[in-house]
Amino acid sequence: MDLAQIFELIREHGDVAYAFVFAHALSNSLLALLFAGYAAHVGAFDLATAIPVCWAGGFAGDTVRFWIARRWGHRLAGYFPRVKSAVEATVKLIDRHHGWMILVHRYPHGIRGIAGFAYGVSGVPWPRFLALNLVSAGIWAGAVVMAGYSFGHVSEKALGNAASGASFAMLVGFLALAWLLSKRLERAIAQG
Repeated sequence: MDLAQIFELIREHGDVAYAFVFAHALSNSLLALLFAGYAAHVGAFDLATAIPVCWAGGFAGDTVRFWIARRWGHRLAGYFPRVKSAVEATVKLIDRHHGWMILVHRYPHGIRGIAGFAYGVSGVPWPRFLALNLVSAGIWAGAVVMAGYSFGHVSEKALGNAASGASFAMLVGFLALAWLLSKRLERAIAQG
């Protein structure tokens, strides 16, 4: 199946495709949002719908993780020592930098999935978390989807009427670069 066929499936099954992107945004999947932006560029998704769907997914995911951790966090962490150490490391960052941490936790790969739990275990109050989470999810969804959209624009200009295989290869390369950069940012945060 090539990229054109995937885009056609998205067009045919729009609601299911948006639900898929919402579910991936719920899990803070950066790559799905980049792809949603690229798909919006080629007309498979509506950009004005993709961004709010991703925003809602990102906001809901961290809100659910916060609620679970606030309710059962300390007990659950005791069952999973590896998760407990990751949460403790993240809580240390929250204690020192809680204001901006909620705004940027979605970008580094290792922190992205666990931060919502860490906020719930920490002393961050519900209203402050919800407000910052709403802003953070909006910035994240807009920035990442628009990065994918912009990549589509740039690759289209660069390739002109080249085969979809080359566009797909560029998309994969862009996603790999985004992943590598998130890993480097994760290491930098862990060291400092």
